[in-house]
Amino acid sequence: MSITTAVRVRSAVAVAAAAVVVAGVGAAPASAHGPASVRVKSGTTKVTLAPAVTRALLKAGILPVVTRPGHAGLAFGGGQATLTASFPVTGGRLTPSPLGGTIEHRGGLRFVNVANGTSLEVRDFVIDLKHGNLTGRVAGTRTRVPVFTLDLSKARVHLGKHSATASNVGLNLTKAAADALDATLKTKAFAGGLKVGTATTSPRF
Repeated sequence: MSITTAVRVRSAVAVAAAAVVVAGVGAAPASAHGPASVRVKSGTTKVTLAPAVTRALLKAGILPVVTRPGHAGLAFGGGQATLTASFPVTGGRLTPSPLGGTIEHRGGLRFVNVANGTSLEVRDFVIDLKHGNLTGRVAGTRTRVPVFTLDLSKARVHLGKHSATASNVGLNLTKAAADALDATLKTKAFAGGLKVGTATTSPRF
């Protein structure tokens, strides 16, 4: 991702968030403790796996399962089918300048190795704009790990009156997540930096 592209995309998101704050839609006033922020009330984030990643996982005997209240689906592009996962947005706060804040979700992804029955689930995802990543909680624990880094090089932003949509956000698997998946599932199907797919997030304010 070029510096120019990153600045352009981040500026577009910042303008969208600033417009919402200025409009006063659920906004908290600025104070000496920090910039004005807008509270995220609801919405949806949809993840679409890259077709090549879907094929590679299934070939390796790794089945990705969407857990409640997330929903699984199918998408078709270029004559190829792939898996999708949609998660409800449940909260968070965004700040326009500097661009930051979080978008919180419910639901998760469980990866199952059908050959040996092992599985690992990460859930309750949080998009962290300040750190440019998406974290998830390991199911059954309080441990939260960075699952994906966000690639904004081809992202598109649209601002509505009570919502904002960022589409085509790239998701790259972190080394920490890849190592945990490989170790738990006893496989070599994952690697740090793997371009897993894209996300479209539509928080409402």
